[in-house]
Amino acid sequence: MSVGFKTLNNCLIVEIDGEIDHHFVDNVKKSIDSQAVQKGYSNIIFDFKNVDFMDSAGIGMIIGRYKFTKKNGGITSVACLSDNLKRIMMVSGLYRIIKIYNTVEEATKAV
Repeated sequence: MSVGFKTLNNCLIVEIDGEIDHHFVDNVKKSIDSQAVQKGYSNIIFDFKNVDFMDSAGIGMIIGRYKFTKKNGGITSVACLSDNLKRIMMVSGLYRIIKIYNTVEEATKAV
């Protein structure tokens, strides 16, 4: 699994490639938090176009970033979800607090 960062319209875009599971989630959280704090971003968009699996640790990671952005007056959203990840978002209830977009561009325009 790898994590990359881009910025667009004052949003930190987190590009994850691979599976989001308990093996890697702590490193991902630290990387995201470090980027967001160092560069002053209060909006985080997850680009999941290259993610095909996420376990409960991934759900926890998203919720933690949601709390961070909410505390700082921003938003957290996700884009480019596979059908499997959409189902996880629905079953877990994350869709109630995290906006889902088809593309990163749609997500950045909504900020």
